[in-house]
Amino acid sequence: MKKVPLTQAGAEKLRSELHHLKTVDRPAIIAAIADARSHGDLSENAEYEAARERQGFLEGRISRIEAKLALAHIVNPAEVDAEGRIVFGATVELEDLETGAEVRYQIVGDDEADIKAGKISVESPIARALIGKSAGDVAEVQAPGGVREYEVLGVSYV
Repeated sequence: MKKVPLTQAGAEKLRSELHHLKTVDRPAIIAAIADARSHGDLSENAEYEAARERQGFLEGRISRIEAKLALAHIVNPAEVDAEGRIVFGATVELEDLETGAEVRYQIVGDDEADIKAGKISVESPIARALIGKSAGDVAEVQAPGGVREYEVLGVSYV
């Protein structure tokens, strides 16, 4: 099986979500199913069907999170010694050579990616173009609007 890369923060976030699903959401859905059952005929009970559907979705999400955590390869960026190269977990400062705009991203796992928070997936085109680069290097990224060039201004592991 393929390992799922996660930062420590990402793994904690998944563990927290799993705990919430199991301790809050699951009992609430079980109670909703029990309440719907008490209303009589289940064959025409929309509340019962809706609760069962929510339960199926919830159990599927629980299974997916448990599988990801079981296959997780957890990386603590602060313990990475990549000699200034961009690797999973690294935080990079970039300059768009066309516009001069500067951006800062952390390269994280798919489940952690949140562009508004400055976290990009290791599977994204920009992250794939950056992996292995160091400060001063230029990365060419195939974007939907064409090739974009970014200069790596800095790499940190926090």
